Amino acid sequence: GIGTPAYVLDQAAFHHNGQILKNVQEATGAKILLAQKAFSCTSIYPILRNYLAGTTASGLYEARLAAEEFGGEVHVFSPAYKPDEMRQLLKISDHIVFNSLSQWTRYREEVLAAPRAVSPGLRINPEYAEAVAEIYNPCAPGSRFGVLASLMNEADFEGVEGLHFHTLCEQGADALERTLEHVIAKFDSYLKKMKWLNMGGGHLMTNKDYDVPRLIRIIKDVQERYQQLEIFLEPGEAISSGGGVLVGSVIDIVENGMQVAVLDVSATTHMPDVLEMPYRPDVLGSGEPGEKAYTYRFGGPTCLSGDVIGDYSFDQPLEIGDQIVFEDMAHYTMVKNSTFNGVPLPSITCLR
Repeated sequence: GIGTPAYVLDQAAFHHNGQILKNVQEATGAKILLAQKAFSCTSIYPILRNYLAGTTASGLYEARLAAEEFGGEVHVFSPAYKPDEMRQLLKISDHIVFNSLSQWTRYREEVLAAPRAVSPGLRINPEYAEAVAEIYNPCAPGSRFGVLASLMNEADFEGVEGLHFHTLCEQGADALERTLEHVIAKFDSYLKKMKWLNMGGGHLMTNKDYDVPRLIRIIKDVQERYQQLEIFLEPGEAISSGGGVLVGSVIDIVENGMQVAVLDVSATTHMPDVLEMPYRPDVLGSGEPGEKAYTYRFGGPTCLSGDVIGDYSFDQPLEIGDQIVFEDMAHYTMVKNSTFNGVPLPSITCLR
């Protein structure tokens, strides 16, 4: 077995996902960008470069990573920019999306006077989302994301070239279609004047159940309605879905009313979405608690009492040294890893 903990990435999966995304782009003329907030392993960038138009960044450091390691178009959105960040972003970005009218008016002159041609956009809040969990709902009351239609007027838009919305999370084309009804109803007059529309991420278009032809039709419908608009999508998970696993080892097994396996992988340091979402990752060869003969709770090596990954059952008893494979662990893991408690970061291996 390999030394653990370790991420094992499957290059074939990235080629497979990339081809689906490339097909959508060729069918529609839309451009698809890698959302680096979900996946930013640069050793896979040479593969993704063949399929995608560029990347999207959540701030200066992701934008630098994009410009230095990926190439193509560099798009940036942040809830707020500091002046020093804006100066640096204007040197490397193609699109900069502002979250508020106050941020746009603060930086408008600087953006429009920049030596590099940077296309400014504004994030809108359509006040409609079908969030899978409230922590991921950017349209919740009191959300800091996006400008409400009721707060906009034509005067604010001098120089703005595009609109951006991001309301989906691991969702299908049907959710996008319903969202667009609200976007068009609230922002139609502005869309008619824009050069581009960015439909954000959360489109799970490489999932086997995703209706890709419907997505293509939706994009074409928008293009027909607003013929001047260039369309962008910026998925993260769809690009890295099925792209790799996280392998850990059983270090010890303790008894406390049940069998508890202590692993060298941690929910809090290696897969924090397990605690934030929360969710229970799939484990190769396992079943639900009690489904198979031997049930174990998996916990990490940190001092956090709640560093628990979940309960799993197996046909055979686990032994110290056994390797555990957590499936579909490429996205929102490496980008969120920490060394809390001095727990080491997993190594990264790429399968050709």
